[in-house]
Amino acid sequence: MSGDLSELFKELNINNADELFKDIPESIRTKTLGLPNGMDEDEVRRVAGEYASLNKTVNQLHSFLGFGLYNHFVPAAVGNIINRNEFLTSYTPYQAEISQGIMQALFEYQSMAAELLQMDAVNSSMYDMSTSLGEAARMAKSITGKDEFLIPKYISSNKKAVLENYAKGADIRLREVEFDERGMIDLSSLENSINENTSGVYAEYPNMFGIIDTNIPRIKEIIGEDRMFIAGVNPISLGVLSPPGKFGADIAIGEGQVLGLGLNFGGPLMGIFATRAQFIRKMPGKIMGITEDHDGKTAFSMILQTREQHIRREKAVTNMTSNQALMAIASAAYLSLLGDSGLRKIGEVNMGRTKELIEISREFAITLPYEGSPVFNEFLIRLNESKTFVNRIAKKFNLIPGYILGKEYGFNDRNQVNIVVNVTERNTDDDFNAFREFLREVA
Repeated sequence: MSGDLSELFKELNINNADELFKDIPESIRTKTLGLPNGMDEDEVRRVAGEYASLNKTVNQLHSFLGFGLYNHFVPAAVGNIINRNEFLTSYTPYQAEISQGIMQALFEYQSMAAELLQMDAVNSSMYDMSTSLGEAARMAKSITGKDEFLIPKYISSNKKAVLENYAKGADIRLREVEFDERGMIDLSSLENSINENTSGVYAEYPNMFGIIDTNIPRIKEIIGEDRMFIAGVNPISLGVLSPPGKFGADIAIGEGQVLGLGLNFGGPLMGIFATRAQFIRKMPGKIMGITEDHDGKTAFSMILQTREQHIRREKAVTNMTSNQALMAIASAAYLSLLGDSGLRKIGEVNMGRTKELIEISREFAITLPYEGSPVFNEFLIRLNESKTFVNRIAKKFNLIPGYILGKEYGFNDRNQVNIVVNVTERNTDDDFNAFREFLREVA
């Protein structure tokens, strides 16, 4: 074997296997997997299985973790549909004559998403909401010719990191808008931040703290028609909340994970991207359309592709090369199964159960920084304890109390823990009892 490797190294013009990984910085390379030398495949599988069994999923814990990915129930039919070979093995449907099924499914997704958001056009999806936000900022600059983009002071670090990458490549300057005492966009700060270089404003509802920002409907009026308003939404909340198309959003984005994708260890995800009709040619991604074939029968085709592979490079609006077609089909299946009434019911249950947990928090006089502001299925609590102590008590009750906000959000006090707590329809009374006992010890 060593002789064989020597010949291989010689052919590759390297001295050893380590040189194959020279592009990976030394500081982040894994030195060892913690396995003894000389183990055969069966032994490695057994040890790896033992390591994997140490993991615990949300099904084994009392979990109130959300903050972008949410534990909603997914009907079995969704998995059945997307595991059909016609969908699971399909690539981009370039050949319309053999891709009618997947094109129709994506068309149905676009139609349902447009109705849900009350927007004119929806593409066939982006990679995730962070990608949608980056593309929205780029689109705002492309439409307005201006290079400053306003974002809320508080958005998830994942979204902000991806947005910063997009902004750097597109020469977009990012500026932050403050929050007011209710945990909402400060409209005075927004007005003071706008200038002749402002291309657009991004705002979320529910926002990072779970608050339904009632200032959102005034944003378009404040920024005017020559700037873009981008609304970030939790699509499952639209069963009970007004859609972004109702209050003047030029672009609406969201994370489709809540629409039938499950948690899946954090992915795959799906970015929703919608816009108004007049901006459709500036929208990234692909759009499926309905037409008639040579015989006058209903047919589907890919009617718009704005990446440089399909049109002249100088006219392309993005280099986004793919979408999440299978995840979009899953969302279409989920929405079809629920219907309007089912989506509304889930929203009502989420809001109602969240209100119950807020009341439990009040029993122990827990600090609720934005108490009184309306929320959907997340809210912020503040504990005057160390993170180490809070985690130890949570572990005692087999509990994940939520997402702990750290230094990246400006929460630097070591004797204070700020937690975004999430409730979905899957949280049980046992979960609530565990949370109550947790609060009893940390209050």
